[in-house]
Amino acid sequence: MLSIFTRLADWIVYSVFGMSPESRLADGLHFFVEDTTKIFALLIVMIYLIAWVRAAVNIERVRDYLSGRHRVFGYVAAASFGAVTPFCSCSSIPLFLGFTQARIPIGTTMSFLITSPIINEVAIVLLGSLLGVKFTVCYVAVGIGAGVLGGAFIDLIKAEKYLTALAATAHGSTVATGHANPDPVKMSFRDRHEFARDELKTIFRRVWKWVLIGVGLGALLHGFVPEEFVVEHLGAGQWWSVPAATLLGIPLYSNASGVIPVAESLLNKGLPVGTTLAFMMSTVAASFPEFMILKQVMKPKLLLIFFLLLLTMFTAVGWIFNLINF
Repeated sequence: MLSIFTRLADWIVYSVFGMSPESRLADGLHFFVEDTTKIFALLIVMIYLIAWVRAAVNIERVRDYLSGRHRVFGYVAAASFGAVTPFCSCSSIPLFLGFTQARIPIGTTMSFLITSPIINEVAIVLLGSLLGVKFTVCYVAVGIGAGVLGGAFIDLIKAEKYLTALAATAHGSTVATGHANPDPVKMSFRDRHEFARDELKTIFRRVWKWVLIGVGLGALLHGFVPEEFVVEHLGAGQWWSVPAATLLGIPLYSNASGVIPVAESLLNKGLPVGTTLAFMMSTVAASFPEFMILKQVMKPKLLLIFFLLLLTMFTAVGWIFNLINF
């Protein structure tokens, strides 16, 4: 049974534009229309619902709770918290700064910073609908695991000494999340609706263009890139293809919602799962804009360590999943 999004794409591409189903252009345009409408519908529904729930969460209490717990618990809790916050790599930084200013261990803050852009509720829904439950579970597990291991490594090398004065000396500042969260205890039905509506507007404005760009790239791959080209260059599981895909993802800068359609096309074209995972995670977790912002709170040595840590983890993940032929 065709979904409503498939039927809409059929009608627009084949009836309104009168294009032939055998045309590569029609194939790419159909992919673009179907995935764009599907993703936007899911974004609107899920962002609103999650914001409604988050309206009852006091971010500063979460911060205080993390600061008084065992390190391992802190890594897992921070990574899990990152997984339910709908931020890209750049918009995660205000919370990261708030964590450092509250003197939460740097490893715990890094667990959040690594996991937050990789996983969110929208990405999980999109992955499940586009790539299946098996791939989604794998992606979530790897994302949280990367946050936990990355945080532990940062604490192991005692990276506090590599923070700038801005991050290391301030105390008790308010975390900038984009909205001031009202007192959850006193929030009425209308208050929750207005909070969720504002969150939806803010987040949607921030991600819609990346969705279009991501789906557009996916449509180009889907309609115009021959499968033989992808298989020949990155699809045969060569050892170098995984670090190459990881490095390729960094300058693209997208959020998880935008890169998922690209990953769908790459998998359909024959790219191994491990290589696709490495590409996805580097695209959403590391970017030039993110590193430019982090220069304000991290010294160059820590920025380099952070970059190499992400590169190493994502490459290892790709190699492992390609090796086991997932």
